[in-house]
Amino acid sequence: MSEGIRNKFKFKNPINIAIMNIAWPVLIELILSSVFGMIDMMMLGNITDTNYAAAAVASVGVTNQPLFLGLSVVQALNVGGTAIIARYFGAGKKDQMENVTKHVLIISMSLALPLAILAFIYANDIMAFMGAEPATIAIGEKYFRIICVSYLFQSFNFAVTGSLRGIGETKVPMNINIRVNFMNVIGNAVLIYGLFGFPELRIAGAAISTTLANFTASILMVRYLMSGKSDLRFSFKNKFNFSKRTLKNLVTIGLPSAIEQLVMRTGIILFVQVVSGLGTVVFAAHQIGMSILSLSFVIGQAFGISASALVGKALGAKQPDDAEKYAHNSSMMGSTSGVIVGIIMFLFAEMLVGLYSGDSAIIESASAALRVAALIQPFQANQLIVAGSLRGAGDTRFPLVSTFIGVLGIRVVLANIFVRFFGLGLIGAWLAIAIDQFVRWILIRLRFRSGKWKTINLA
Repeated sequence: MSEGIRNKFKFKNPINIAIMNIAWPVLIELILSSVFGMIDMMMLGNITDTNYAAAAVASVGVTNQPLFLGLSVVQALNVGGTAIIARYFGAGKKDQMENVTKHVLIISMSLALPLAILAFIYANDIMAFMGAEPATIAIGEKYFRIICVSYLFQSFNFAVTGSLRGIGETKVPMNINIRVNFMNVIGNAVLIYGLFGFPELRIAGAAISTTLANFTASILMVRYLMSGKSDLRFSFKNKFNFSKRTLKNLVTIGLPSAIEQLVMRTGIILFVQVVSGLGTVVFAAHQIGMSILSLSFVIGQAFGISASALVGKALGAKQPDDAEKYAHNSSMMGSTSGVIVGIIMFLFAEMLVGLYSGDSAIIESASAALRVAALIQPFQANQLIVAGSLRGAGDTRFPLVSTFIGVLGIRVVLANIFVRFFGLGLIGAWLAIAIDQFVRWILIRLRFRSGKWKTINLA
C-alpha cells in the first residue's frame, strides 16, 4: 500500500482530523434525525386500527414529498451562503459573514412563506396529484396543513445551520437538533396515543409535535447566534447592508442547486406516482423502505457537508491543493462507511422492516427493495460527498446536470418501464433508483477529475 493511500486512512492525519471534526456532529445529527423520523412512522404504523395505520403511514409519505421539495429548494439556496461564508472565513474576512447570513435568511423566508401558504390552501389537490387514494387524503389533509406551519420554522433553521456550517461549526446545530428531536418523540407519543390525559389526536398529534419542536429549535438557534460565542457574529441591532454582489453570488451558486432540488423532487414525485399505483400496502412498504434508506444517505451528506466547508475554506485561503486533499479523503472515508452500511442493510433487511410493521406482505416487499439499495451504498455515498466538494467550490451547475440526467432521464423513465411494462413491481422501481445513483456517481467523478472547480471565482 502506497504512503499516499495509507495517509488517507490515518485519523492522525491533519486533513482527516479536520474532516472528522466537522463531519461527526453532522453525522450524529442526521442519524438521530433519521432515527427519530423512523420512530415517528413506527408510532403511526403501530396504531391498533391497522387500516388507519397503513393509511397514516402512506399519507405521511405522500405529504413528505412536496414538503421535502419546498425544504430542498430553501436549503439549496443556502448552499450559496455556506460557500461564500467558507471563502470569507478562509480569507480571514470575518466581518463580512454576518451580512451574508442576513441575506440568506431574508431570501429563505421570502421563498418559504408563499410556498407554505400555497401548500396550506391546496393541500387536498397536492395530495391527489401525488396519486394518494381518497382514504389517504382524508387522513393526511389535516397533517399536511399543520406541517405547512412547521415548514416555516424548518426553513429558518436550515438557513442558520447552513451559515454555521460555512465556518465548520456543526456541534451547536447537532446539540439543538438532538434536544428538539427527543422533544418531538415524546410529544408524538403523548399526542398520537393520548397519554397522560391528552386527547388521542393520532396523525394530527404527530404534526403538532413536529411543529412545536421546530419552533423551539428556531428560538434556540437565535439565542445562540446572538450570544457572541460563535465566530459568526450576529445581531438584529446591526445594520443590514444590502449588497448586489452578495445577492448575485448567492443566486449564481444557489439557483442551480435550487433548480437541482426542483428537478430531484419533481422526479421523486413522478416516481412516487408510479409506486403509489401499486396499492396502499405496497406503497406503505415503499415508504418504510425509504425511511430506512434515508438513514444511509446521512453518511454521504455528513462527509459532503464537511468537504463543502473545508474545500471552500481552502480555496478562500488560496490553497487549491489542500482543497483537493479534503475532497479526496472525505470521499474515501465516506465510501468505506457506505460499504459497512450496505452489508448491514443486506443482512438485516427483514429485522429493520419488522420494526415498522408486522404485516408479512409489507416485510417481504420492503426487505427485497432494501437489498437492491444495499448494493449501491458505496457509490451513493461517494457521489454525495464529491458533489458536496463541488458545491463548496461554488460549482453547482454540474450537479444540476447530473441530477437531471439521473433522476428524470433514468430513474423515472426506468421505473415506468420496469413497473408498467415488465410488471416488476416494487423491485423494478428500486432497481431504477440503484441505476440512477450509479450513473450520477460516474458523472460527478468525471467532473471532479477535470479540476475546473478550482478556478471558480466568488470575489
